[in-house]
Amino acid sequence: MSQTVFLRLFRRGTGADVLENEESYLRRAAINAALDVIRSRQASRTVELSDLPVEPAHEDPRELRQALARALAQLKPRPAEIFALRFLEGLSNLQIAQMLGISQVRVAVTVHRTRLQLRKELGTYR
Repeated sequence: MSQTVFLRLFRRGTGADVLENEESYLRRAAINAALDVIRSRQASRTVELSDLPVEPAHEDPRELRQALARALAQLKPRPAEIFALRFLEGLSNLQIAQMLGISQVRVAVTVHRTRLQLRKELGTYR
């Protein structure tokens, strides 16, 4: 993934906006690359309805992972980004807030609402 980030930076060239704040640009590019990976994994793991197993979904952890990937792909970009940074990258709310230039409270509220939304969409697996 780091190769992707540096390739994007290279292709972007040496524009003034990149040179003014390289760290911010690299962070943003890394987040976007991570989201691209998540989306591509979700797209490649779709299963036709006719291929689904007959047994209940909660017995197959692969089904739960697929359902979670579909639910994550349906999130709006900012909540998906914050959720990925918090739970996939392991960053704290404070780190995310500083990285994205928003308040720590806003991060916490977004994490809470996103978890509620995912819990609702994955209710059959609880």
